[in-house]
Amino acid sequence: MSVNYQLEKSKLPKHVAIIMDGNGRWAKKHGKDRIFGHHHGVDAVRSSLELCGELGIKYLTLYAFSTENWGRPKDEVLGLMSLLVHAIDNETTNLIKNNVKLNTIGNNNDLPEDVQMKLQESIDRTAHCTGVTLSLALSYSSQIEITEACKKIAASVLASDINVDDINPETISANLFTSEIPNPDLMIRTSGEQRISNFLLWQLAYAELYFTDVHWPDFDKDEFCKALEVYTNRERRYGKTSEQVKQ
Repeated sequence: MSVNYQLEKSKLPKHVAIIMDGNGRWAKKHGKDRIFGHHHGVDAVRSSLELCGELGIKYLTLYAFSTENWGRPKDEVLGLMSLLVHAIDNETTNLIKNNVKLNTIGNNNDLPEDVQMKLQESIDRTAHCTGVTLSLALSYSSQIEITEACKKIAASVLASDINVDDINPETISANLFTSEIPNPDLMIRTSGEQRISNFLLWQLAYAELYFTDVHWPDFDKDEFCKALEVYTNRERRYGKTSEQVKQ
């Protein structure tokens, strides 16, 4: 598919975060089971990653599996874990070829052992890559992330490594899973839902939000460019007035 959007690269986000929603509904629409939708969602991941590389967007973070998703039907969870192993096996060579560095955020220890091993293998193999950094949020909960950050900071206070009065927003950011990547500039959610769902609550404080009715498997480069076009036409004021921003 040809992408016809004229995007001013200087205005593009450096970091895009995506809630990949609608795989199950897409599958139901096609008369298939939910895991069929998840399989086709991998194609949307690939095209989104390719577009980021083409446009020079350096960070892409994908909400792949939340802590709440463990409560889904057992067959679906097992299917997702199997798909994750399969996708990592198939895609790591392409990641290296396209200079993509793999990263994960979340509680990886909750994942099955084979998934942990495949992830770590891919992370190690792509560690030298300097193009797009792809972060997969797996067994992820922002509330738990912030809670754990608070525990780390409290332990540092008790150990006299830091004074309470020295704690600031940068202290909290430095103790989150995302400490080594910048906060997202743009958050996209597919499939028509308009909520954040416990995703990057701290990091999205000043992000632009974009919601689309398109289900994730149908979120191609053209749809991604629609979101980017909307983003480039927004004014990011960070609490200031328009006049101040334009000075």
